[in-house]
Amino acid sequence: MPPNTNASSGQQPGKSGRKKGRRARLLVMVVALALVGGVGYGGYWSVSTVRASFPQTKGETTLDGLSGPVDVRRDAYGIPQIYASSDEDLFMAQGYVQAQDRFYEMDVRRHMTSGRLSEMFGKSQVKNDEFLRTLGWDRVAQKEYDSKLSAATKKYLQAYAKGVNAYLKGKDGKSISLEYAALGLTNDYKPETWTPVDSVAWLKAMAWDLRGNMQDEIDRSLMTSRLGPKQIADLYPEYEYGKKKPIVQEGQYNELARVFEQTGSTGSTDTGSTDTGTEGSGSALGTGTADATGTATGTGGMSGTTGTAGGIDATGASTADSSALESQLAGLYDVLDDVPTAVGVNGNGIGSNSWVVSGAHTITGKPLLANDPHLSASLPSVWYQMGLHCTEVSAKCKYDVTGYTFAGMPGVIIGHNQNIAWGMTNSGVDVTDLFLEKMSGNGYLYDGKVRPFKTRTETIKIAGGGSKKIVVRETNNGPLLSDRDGELVKVGKKASVDTAAPDRGDGYGIALRWTALDPGTTMDAVFEIDKASNWTEFRKAARSFEVPSQNLVYADTKNHIGYQLPGRIPVRGQGGDGSLPAPGWDSKYGWTGEYIPQDALPYEYDPKRGYIVTANQAVIDKAKYPYTLTADWGYGSRSQRIDDLIEAKIKGGGKISTDDMRQMQLDNSSEIARMLVPKLLKLDIPDKHVREAQKLLEGWNGTQDADSAAAAYFNAVWRNILKLAFGNKLPKELRVKGQCLWVEPADTTGPADADQKVRECGQRDADQAQPDGGDRWFQVVGNIIDDPKNDWWQTPKTRNRPAATNRDELFARAMEDARWELTAKLGKDIDTWSWGRLHRLFLKNQTLGTSGPGILQYMLNRGPWKLDGGEAAVNATGWNAAGGYGVVWVPSMRMVVNLDDLDKSKWINLSGASGHAYSAHYTDQTDKWAEGKLLAWHFSKDAVDQNTTETLVLKP
Repeated sequence: MPPNTNASSGQQPGKSGRKKGRRARLLVMVVALALVGGVGYGGYWSVSTVRASFPQTKGETTLDGLSGPVDVRRDAYGIPQIYASSDEDLFMAQGYVQAQDRFYEMDVRRHMTSGRLSEMFGKSQVKNDEFLRTLGWDRVAQKEYDSKLSAATKKYLQAYAKGVNAYLKGKDGKSISLEYAALGLTNDYKPETWTPVDSVAWLKAMAWDLRGNMQDEIDRSLMTSRLGPKQIADLYPEYEYGKKKPIVQEGQYNELARVFEQTGSTGSTDTGSTDTGTEGSGSALGTGTADATGTATGTGGMSGTTGTAGGIDATGASTADSSALESQLAGLYDVLDDVPTAVGVNGNGIGSNSWVVSGAHTITGKPLLANDPHLSASLPSVWYQMGLHCTEVSAKCKYDVTGYTFAGMPGVIIGHNQNIAWGMTNSGVDVTDLFLEKMSGNGYLYDGKVRPFKTRTETIKIAGGGSKKIVVRETNNGPLLSDRDGELVKVGKKASVDTAAPDRGDGYGIALRWTALDPGTTMDAVFEIDKASNWTEFRKAARSFEVPSQNLVYADTKNHIGYQLPGRIPVRGQGGDGSLPAPGWDSKYGWTGEYIPQDALPYEYDPKRGYIVTANQAVIDKAKYPYTLTADWGYGSRSQRIDDLIEAKIKGGGKISTDDMRQMQLDNSSEIARMLVPKLLKLDIPDKHVREAQKLLEGWNGTQDADSAAAAYFNAVWRNILKLAFGNKLPKELRVKGQCLWVEPADTTGPADADQKVRECGQRDADQAQPDGGDRWFQVVGNIIDDPKNDWWQTPKTRNRPAATNRDELFARAMEDARWELTAKLGKDIDTWSWGRLHRLFLKNQTLGTSGPGILQYMLNRGPWKLDGGEAAVNATGWNAAGGYGVVWVPSMRMVVNLDDLDKSKWINLSGASGHAYSAHYTDQTDKWAEGKLLAWHFSKDAVDQNTTETLVLKP
């Protein structure tokens, strides 16, 4: 159970038990800051100083620029509902209120998007700033604001900025947030005024963390140093359309085909997710290597393949195998991994659930819509709950909308208005490609000619004094990411390229082509969706939602449901499929400049089955769709489970309620457990202690509750199966940092003697390493589970153990390893084991809470909470099997919208409304979130009035 038992038992926030906890922590903070202040400045920080940044939530205050009074009504959780009589007043008030609660978070976000983190946090952030300046998010946002966005959107952005600046007026840092007070001990940073472009730029950070398959592109390339094409194909299996239903199933294919024929566009051919080459014979032994001919050898037990192990494609445009791509892409990974997390885990583990059920299958007779985006856990939560209400909806004031917003951006991102509701999940479509570039003097090679780089100079200012200038170079494929790290330009001398590729010279560069680096109109879409009143208006608004591409689910009060895939999705040349870095010097691998026509993007409206499920699975069967969307879908575990739960209810003759939707969101069932447990129970285990643990699995139904000992043991077994079968055979760039193995050198052409082996240590952070245990690995194991002598099940002989020669021997070893691992972590007595003791959530402030002094981390961070759920479960409290059991990403919020009575809708946030560490609303929703509870979601004026605890009137 999570901490704070008073809240768990239903006590209202602010009651005595919670106050005591806050007071104790607050006292520690005052003492600590007094000590720090005394040493550095001779000052003393009182409790009143620490609380000085808490917002005014009652009474009246004046805001210059309002045309009329605005009411800000907060409920017991501090969630604001804003009432205004004009659009500009509404969004100005939104800016003011979000700045009251979250300005420090907003300020950090804008410094990240503009590559100016060094101005706040000093020289430790220079490398990040260099990379972010190279991407140029703020420059793209400025272009969007100048030339792409509608006049109405600009007006709303200006009003929002005016509200933020009205809050900032006359305040110093420590009166805005205690983090500024802490920063003031080391530098003289002062917050600047807010601009409309600061809001637009946040969309780029959002798009970065939802950017598609870029990580898979890197990982596949890194695998080529130790695995051949067939082995890499094993680890990136095809999506099983016959078993895991895609989102769009009914009614759109003929229309799409007609559009395809009418446009005459050939699109690009989906060639799958793996590289190609000439297969042959060879020997690989698990933790093996791939030599220059592609022959994999090593120490584990794999059938090798001969061919172009690191090639771009079968034509041999570039076969920069082994150390070439390894050197470049490992360096690129290091840079990417250091970029501060915006709304996800830097592209890994991003998922979400959203589904909608028509009134034909609900107890109300109207649709129900559920959504829970899975993002990295942060404090405060990335989401900010809010209602934006015109006192009278009219041409002057068009909005009556409520839902989840981003602090720093006007409008509502996910939620409902008086007519429609919508949710989002990441579509995963491929909108990023990496290109290898052949540099030549002051230019780069393209179709046999040297083109000049497009360049600009950026100056990075550093807190405490000093600055650094960098030159950003761009090719026609985008900015050169390799300029930001010396390791990226070192192409190994042993890398082979065939005659079709240009001479390597000093190395290939790496450029990024990404739709978000072109100006777009997504900000327009936010406001248009917020006021849409029907399916036609919703789809029209979705056309402007260019980046990131999201699955949009829809329901309305007229009893219609729908789905739309929006986004600017590129059409590639005949040579490229986006699965591996492409040769930038050859135009047939580049983007054509065309995008999939908006009218050809998949959608569904009122399907006969009566429901639509999106959970990052394939959008549409590739055999029935003429364009390539991606080669790297999620593998459909969550989506199929949700589909099965809905179908079971319908076929059983039942009707689905709001609470049924909530219970589905909390489903903890493990798909991989259902597959593996029967085989684990059949094993004859000689060790009595391991047999004792094995018995935990008898009768276990695969449900991963926090108090389950069986879930703890099974997940430890699963982790060790993955490590033995796959993890120890991956290159060091994908393995966990600090975990070391003795392997054959990468340039070995045959089996090495024991004294020739070298010690290689992993290089990845624990929450980013492979195999991560997600549903791609479910599919990998599922494909070989009934092949007990498959090479992947073989492990090498070690000093203490014989080799494993088949599946059952490897499983038995994994069960033994798991038993002793949990004995070390949880104790000898299995009666004391529980999944929640391993599977814990810590909420951390994303700046000073992760890298500040220990006392500051204590003051700003919260947790742990023991959580149900697991990787690829519907209740997706994700963990990385390579790195450990701790929670890496979570359902960042949960909501269920009732289209029959919007006041009976429910919602919850991961943390709370406030970003102030000692506010009553800092984490006042987290206990209930951890328990799977939802809060009442007030929408109508009467419901809001009845639940208002504080009212602030903003006056002109």
